[in-house]
Amino acid sequence: MPCEDPKRNSQLSRFMNFYRERHCPLPDEMPLCLIPPPLGYKIPIQWPESLHKVWHSNMPHNKIATRKGHQGWMKEEGPYFIFPGDGTMFPDGALPYIDKLRRFMPIKGGIIRTALDMGCGVASLGGSLLAEGILTLSFAPRDSHKAQIQFALKRGIPAFVLMFGTRRLPFPAFAFDFIHCSRCLIPFAAYNATYFIEVDRLLRPDGFLVISGPPVQWPKKEKEWEELQAVARALCYELIIVEGNTVIWKKPDRDPCLNPNEFRIGLCDESDDPNVAWYANLKRCMTPSFINRGYAIGEIPGWPERLLRAPSRALIMNNGIDLFQADTRRWATRVAYYKNKLKVKLGTPAIRNVMEMNAFFGVFAAALETDPVGVMNVVPARKPLTLDIIYDRGLIGVYHDWCEPFSAYPRTYDLIHVASIDSLTKLPGSRNSSCSLVDLMAEIDRMLRPEGRAVIQDSPEVIKKVARIAHVLRWVTTINNKEPESHGRGKILVATKTFWHL
Repeated sequence: MPCEDPKRNSQLSRFMNFYRERHCPLPDEMPLCLIPPPLGYKIPIQWPESLHKVWHSNMPHNKIATRKGHQGWMKEEGPYFIFPGDGTMFPDGALPYIDKLRRFMPIKGGIIRTALDMGCGVASLGGSLLAEGILTLSFAPRDSHKAQIQFALKRGIPAFVLMFGTRRLPFPAFAFDFIHCSRCLIPFAAYNATYFIEVDRLLRPDGFLVISGPPVQWPKKEKEWEELQAVARALCYELIIVEGNTVIWKKPDRDPCLNPNEFRIGLCDESDDPNVAWYANLKRCMTPSFINRGYAIGEIPGWPERLLRAPSRALIMNNGIDLFQADTRRWATRVAYYKNKLKVKLGTPAIRNVMEMNAFFGVFAAALETDPVGVMNVVPARKPLTLDIIYDRGLIGVYHDWCEPFSAYPRTYDLIHVASIDSLTKLPGSRNSSCSLVDLMAEIDRMLRPEGRAVIQDSPEVIKKVARIAHVLRWVTTINNKEPESHGRGKILVATKTFWHL
């Protein structure tokens, strides 16, 4: 992961873990190379069996199994790593832990759909919540375990590498129905409660915040626990329950409520856009929830109704509702064309981890909802910031600038999809490129597993360039016309990454 290099980052400031955030090489220092699979690599175990075991040879990193095996994170068993589903704060397994939460939260019924698991380990909670209809985006930093997010992704659980440091997390405001921390060790009350304020930006009104582990009623952490409760009171969070080392709060659903407090928390200026979150510094102010309305839990439809209903935040765009509905219909037809005519194996166990590189309204992911896939929707940071609409639909994703490498390990995705690939290299409102199509294609190759598929749409001229680069990448390609219902002149390149060895 070029932007997660511990050797380079170790020279940077330790303040607020700045050195553990993304720091990319300069353009002329960026590697341009193909990454071979490890010795003994095998085509991944298919979903849903992969949730419980993966090939040891695909990620021969034993450190987590050695250090955390007694806590049930994962264990080595023959040619596999297996995942019992336990965790540091739920040693009896994620399912009993979820049963504990459901006594105080509406886990079933579609009220809670999008969740964020901070410091997720191998993402056993996110994997277990899938059975409840809750879609969890799990993150953890690159740390001494080296591969916890890689294991999560190999299991088929949506995850990526991320550090809670000096910057906003790359998500829109009011995105998550439920935010969870199980021994994530984030100092929520530190730096004038900056980290708690960022969680508040991300949580929907009426959403739930669950923290398990230190400092909640933890020995020798009494001061930190008092400070954490004081921050929650300052932001008017409703205390639902404190049980053992777990606390559950509910965010208020009303205009900004801010009690007098010792943390000097104020309201953000009206000029602050709470959806701007790509390399944006953390703010020590509270985002007013009345900026937009219609996105609180109870105001948006439950799942799955919310998937196809245009959310109120689409109204901010010109003709947003009409565009949303037309795009949804168009992509339902296009995905059927992919499956039936282009023979892309969507809807089969061969494809689980999917990335949509230019997601806009999340229409590609919405068209795949009945398929057994997990889609990472990426909204380019230089394009219209529509990621809030994707979350309102009950889908998940991140902001990213495709002139930089993504924070995921090699060989992560079974299928990568992108429409208008050339636009991802352009400066906003300009024909000038800010990065190379060759670099972008090499990054796609890095993220794609052997025998994985890439589906790329663009003009015939761009697809011709893409095909030439794909040949150098050792991809096997076909170039196809768009679906008959489309009147554009675009072409579709379908590629398979070959399984090559040094």
